[in-house]
Amino acid sequence: MPVISYFFGICVRMPRRPSPALRLAKKLRAWRWKPPPEDCAAFLEAAFVEAPEDEAYLVRALGEVARARQDMSQVARDAGLSRAGLHKALSAEGDPRLSTLLKVLRALGLRVHIGAIKADA
Repeated sequence: MPVISYFFGICVRMPRRPSPALRLAKKLRAWRWKPPPEDCAAFLEAAFVEAPEDEAYLVRALGEVARARQDMSQVARDAGLSRAGLHKALSAEGDPRLSTLLKVLRALGLRVHIGAIKADA
């Protein structure tokens, strides 16, 4: 039975062993200043691996990276969005468009990589 845990304000089902995403989340929280883009990218990649079809989880993970990386007002300015619109898009109730997600990723110094799904052997 998986354990329910909270990290970065996101409720997730975790295996008994700490997952890579949880370890990275703890590392991101430990930074007093903004974490490097490599750690943010690793956190988001782990979130995609853990919950590839849970859109709300992935959007919340992106919001947590944005909050950890820099001021949300600055992210909104860099992405060409209003601060309120950015908060709404990255909230649990938000349903952002792909263009919004790409703008936020670009503002954070990140990009999307596409890869093939590996078939289980």
